[in-house]
Amino acid sequence: MKRAAKFGVVLSLVVLAAGCQRFSSGPNYAAPLPATPTTPVNSGTLQPLDPNADPFGTNTVDPNAPATDLASAPVAPPANAQEVGRTDLLGGWKLASGADNCMAFMTLTTWSGGYRANTRGCNTPMLSGISAWDLTGNQVLLKDGSGQTVAQLYSNAPGQFNGRTASGVPIALTR
Repeated sequence: MKRAAKFGVVLSLVVLAAGCQRFSSGPNYAAPLPATPTTPVNSGTLQPLDPNADPFGTNTVDPNAPATDLASAPVAPPANAQEVGRTDLLGGWKLASGADNCMAFMTLTTWSGGYRANTRGCNTPMLSGISAWDLTGNQVLLKDGSGQTVAQLYSNAPGQFNGRTASGVPIALTR
């Protein structure tokens, strides 16, 4: 009986080794892929970034100016403000404000002050603290964890929202 078991184990190992591509060089043998060519990296000098530059070229804002309470001084809707529904805001957005270029994500999960939102890659504490969004008419409000309004935006084209942060800096959400 032991002899038959040993023979079965040896036979199964031989069959297993014969079926392995590593040991065969037949027509089914897969040759290794060549390395993927890459383009060389260029070098040069870059202009220094101006942290106070307006990415939209519309205004210059004093970064040392006191924050404006947007709840008591709402931004007037632009003449071309478009109708917005909650589902129009769902998903990922590119967020640009001041020197920040990062991502914002919005869901319909209820959260204090509206619905759940979060950001990724924002350097400004105000923008990285966004945790909620709400829709009031055509106005989109971005809020922090304590429910304070961080920014007010309006849609001026499908997939694009523009407005101002609480400190008066222009802000944009685009797809």
